[in-house]
Amino acid sequence: MQALPHWRLSGYYFFYFAFIGAFSPYFGLYLQSLSFSAWDIGLLMSQMQLMRLFGPNLWGWLVDHFGHRLAVIRLAGAVGLAGFLAFFWLDRLPGMLVAMAVLALFWSAALPLVETLTFDHLREERGRYGNIRLWGSVGFIVAVMGTGALLDWVAPVGVLWVCAFILLGILVFALVLPEVPLHSATGEETPIRDILRQPRVLALMGACFAMSAAHGGFYVFYSIHLSGHGYAKTAVGLLWSLGVLAEIGVFLLMARIARRYSLRDILLLSFAAAVLRFLLMGWAVESVAAMIFVQLLHGLTFGAYHAAAIAAVNQWFPGKAQGRGQALYSSLSFGAGGLIGALVSGWAWDDWGAGWTFSLGSVFALAGLLLVWRWVTAETVFQAAKTPDPVQ
Repeated sequence: MQALPHWRLSGYYFFYFAFIGAFSPYFGLYLQSLSFSAWDIGLLMSQMQLMRLFGPNLWGWLVDHFGHRLAVIRLAGAVGLAGFLAFFWLDRLPGMLVAMAVLALFWSAALPLVETLTFDHLREERGRYGNIRLWGSVGFIVAVMGTGALLDWVAPVGVLWVCAFILLGILVFALVLPEVPLHSATGEETPIRDILRQPRVLALMGACFAMSAAHGGFYVFYSIHLSGHGYAKTAVGLLWSLGVLAEIGVFLLMARIARRYSLRDILLLSFAAAVLRFLLMGWAVESVAAMIFVQLLHGLTFGAYHAAAIAAVNQWFPGKAQGRGQALYSSLSFGAGGLIGALVSGWAWDDWGAGWTFSLGSVFALAGLLLVWRWVTAETVFQAAKTPDPVQ
């Protein structure tokens, strides 16, 4: 039996999520330094969600039909780095939009394929996944804190150098990852259209769309919001890290929580927390204590919510339909929902201001809460069939 390439897989996760830690909180600040409008910033950043709408399905289809999974992972690393390097000499919207689309299309290809590669290496030792995936969260925290501290001393263009270095790390680890034969899914084939006719499934997908849309303003403008109210870049990084630590804490406690509360209860609490979180984010930014509380709520609005949603999808999409269910969940929530949230927040930011922009996030969360309350039944049980992916 082939030995598990633990450090190579862990290293890839470290750099992959380190890129999110450097890019998501701080690239908007760099765009702001180039005098882009809020709409332009939202449009550029939304390319990451747009490509997640169909990118993983496209790359997954190509691998399913033609193989060469590892070649696609390596190609994604190389082209993603090349696309990002274009930012060093681009400063106008059309060119940056193309570069961002190229980066997002290839960057979005890698993680789902690396996930399948990791589980194919693990085989019957899937309990070891957490020890590998943990390094992704470590990478995010190191990057978000380190980049924030750096930007207190250098110009915002420094984020380009940090992200380029991290993308180079992704490519290096992609080149040393070993292949393993694909482990085909087994189980009963269920027509996807029959599953999608169920009101609870439609309600869950709608609620997941709403939750990601609610987070759109957070991912695009939260760092700009804090920086505009006098928070140092180091403090911004600490607050982002606190959110990740909160979600990790919830993941560690989820098995215990699931024994006491139903999936419906967890989802209702998560959406209610999101309504409160984005109201406070918009209107209580002057209070450091409120911002700490806002980031602690990330453990519910992403951690508990994502764990419960993943469990529901695994439960309601049986057998071979699980893969399609997960792809649909990812596309509708992080793809379509994140895209709409980013665009709506970019449109509202200049005209309505931060308070009302984040309040729109609360409206999206309230819509998701009502969908879950009306159509997700109390007898639904929590079955954590797959380890959640922190840091989205």
